[in-house]
Amino acid sequence: MVKSFQYCPMCAAPMKVMLSGVDSHPREVCSECGYVHYVNPLPVVGTIPVWGDKVLLCRRAIEPRKGYWTLPAGFMETGETLKEGAARETWEESGAHIEVKDLLTLIDVPQASPSQVHFYFVAELKDLDWNPGPETLEQRLFSEDEIPWDEISFTTVKTTLEHYFADRRAGRFSLHSYSLSC
Repeated sequence: MVKSFQYCPMCAAPMKVMLSGVDSHPREVCSECGYVHYVNPLPVVGTIPVWGDKVLLCRRAIEPRKGYWTLPAGFMETGETLKEGAARETWEESGAHIEVKDLLTLIDVPQASPSQVHFYFVAELKDLDWNPGPETLEQRLFSEDEIPWDEISFTTVKTTLEHYFADRRAGRFSLHSYSLSC
């Protein structure tokens, strides 16, 4: 385990790695006040914005994978629902007005640092009036055969797109839940 804190964020006493007494995992625990620092998976939320038979992809302006194409997504904020976070991330990255629909993929990524869980929702674009944010170099609508598959940013994005197009061809959408290793 890699330590996050040398000193307690509550009282500034030294932190130590140990079992907290009611836990089965070693955690950082304050030697004075007993504060326990939990490191839990981070939720990543995003959308597959759809316009007709095309999906909106954004070219990343930031690392990791700067210059690669992605679906609009990012880390969920405290106080948001999954759908609210997905809509916010879509707005921040693309400036697109959307209506969030059903969850399409739920992907565990336990080897990411920190561990993550990705949630991608199908979303309908309300219009084509976009204003991409600073995390996006450019954005474009792609039909399935136009997608630059070799330039997709992350495995979770690629598999989500594959599931979306396969489900669309089948005429029904279902939830796809699985784990990926990095």
